Amino acid sequence: MAEGIRADADRQRIVVEAEAFREAEQIRGEGDAIAAKTYAEAYSQDREFYSFYRSLKAYEETFSNKGDILVLEPDSDFFKYMNQSIRSN
Repeated sequence: MAEGIRADADRQRIVVEAEAFREAEQIRGEGDAIAAKTYAEAYSQDREFYSFYRSLKAYEETFSNKGDILVLEPDSDFFKYMNQSIRSN
């Protein structure tokens, strides 16, 4: 009888975990859709600002670790906004 109770508890645990995973994935998908819509709306309102903002995020993520090394041409698109800032000063 104890073995039957354990087996039933294990089955219930698996069902609950599967339902929780399904719900989490659904919520994550809805969040991703909202984020994509928000990005698209922002991009359509001011493409240059959005491009600038995304570049700043890329700079932040790329240079987050002090030990990282990045080898690029100084006039690469990656540095588009940094180069504009330097030229305007």
